[in-house]
Formats: sequence, C-alpha cells, structure tokens
Amino acid sequence: MDMHLVGGGLASGTGVGAWLAAGAVFLLAGGIKGLVGLGLPTVAMALLALWMAPAQAAALLVVPSLVTNAWQLRPLATLWPLARRLAGMQAGTVAGTLLGALAFGAPAGAASGVLLGVALVVYAAWGLAGRPWQVPPAQERWLGPAVGMATGLVTALTGVFILPAVPYLQALGLQRDALVQAMGIAFTTSTMALAAGLLLAPAAAGTPHTLPAAASLVLLLPALAGMALGQRLRQRLPVAVFRRCLFASLAALGTYMVVRVALA
Repeated sequence: MDMHLVGGGLASGTGVGAWLAAGAVFLLAGGIKGLVGLGLPTVAMALLALWMAPAQAAALLVVPSLVTNAWQLRPLATLWPLARRLAGMQAGTVAGTLLGALAFGAPAGAASGVLLGVALVVYAAWGLAGRPWQVPPAQERWLGPAVGMATGLVTALTGVFILPAVPYLQALGLQRDALVQAMGIAFTTSTMALAAGLLLAPAAAGTPHTLPAAASLVLLLPALAGMALGQRLRQRLPVAVFRRCLFASLAALGTYMVVRVALA
C-alpha cells in the first residue's frame, strides 16, 4: 500500500483501507501510551514508516502526540511544582531538538533508529534485572539540562523522544502517577520542539513536508480512544506490574525498531 501526504490529506493509494490502517496504528499507539505513559510516537513512527517516509510520519504525529501529551499533564494541582523541577531539562530539550533539526534535517530513521532500538532493549533489560538508577537531588540542576540536550538531539535524528529522558525521569524517584505526568511534560515539550524543527529544516528531508493538519487532526480521534482505554487499565495495575509493563514496552519497541530495519 503506497500512501503519501499531500497538503492536508492522505492521497495516492488512499481509500478506506489506508485510513483504517492509519487509524489502527494510532489506536494501538494511544492504548500503549495510556497504559504506561509513553509509546505513541515510537509505535506510530515504526508502523507508519512501513508505507511512508519518516519525515512524513513525524509530521502526521504532531497533533495526536501534542494533544495526548497535554492530556497526560493532569492533574493540574501537581503540574506547576513538577514543571519547575524539570524546567532545566525542558530548556535543554528545546535547544537540542532545534540544533539537531538544523544540523541533520528531519528525522531520517535507519542507522540512528537501530542504535536507539538497541539502547532501549539494553535499558529495559537492565531495568528489569538490575538496580534502578537514582539521581541525587543535588545533581538535577546540571544533569537535567544535559539529559534534555541529548534527548533533543535523539528526537531530531529519529522522531522519538524516549532516550535518555525516560531513564532520567525514572531515576528521580517519582511515584507512578507523578512519573506519568513528568513524561507528559517532557513529551509535550519534545513534540512542540519537533514541530518547530520540521518547519525549520524542510529542505534537508528531500521531500516537502508541510504539516498535514487535517489528516493529523483526524487521526487524533483513534489516538484519544486508545489512550482512554489504556488509562482505565493502568488504574487497575499494581505498581510492580506497571513497572514491568513499562520496561517490557520499552524492550518491545526497541526490538521492533531493530528488526524492522534488519528485514528492510
């Protein structure tokens, strides 16, 4: 199935089947995000890239990713203190993403995607079997911006903003709901920075990729439906099970990213 983004819609080989396939991708990705607090861009990028260019997939992700991340910011009562604590990291993320977009262009996938996949698998295996990484409060002031900068560069290269942001957030010792909210803050910042990076460096992608607002907005609906289902399931999970689900999801995503490139 050949599907290209033209202007604000899906064309060339589109039809009911193409829209259903894209909707199913965002339903699945939204469900994983609702369950463990991450995974929508990684799953969607991996699956959408089966029939479209990575830069086009990244552009299609902007509205669903931004809105679901904003939804994840709740509850508002705890948002401001946590946002202040993570401010340095977010500043680094914006700087790293914009610098990476100008230097490397739009997400190009391939080799950088394989490296990211391997890193995800290694981190997930260590998290399931090893001792959790812990960041002392005194180190957050300088380590947060450094982690943000690195996350921004990875985002510019791959369109995925899990590493090293998620390991760092887990190392802060946050409770389950606070961790999910912190990931919402980080991912919202990364999504907005990626959107800005896509607009700053269109020529580097080799393909015009003005943000397909209409198509991205339509695909928000299955993403929200999946996220609602995932959140409902998360509330029923014990903390230990949630932690295993989180690391298992990272391992599965990383494995898929490596295997997809290997079989291409």
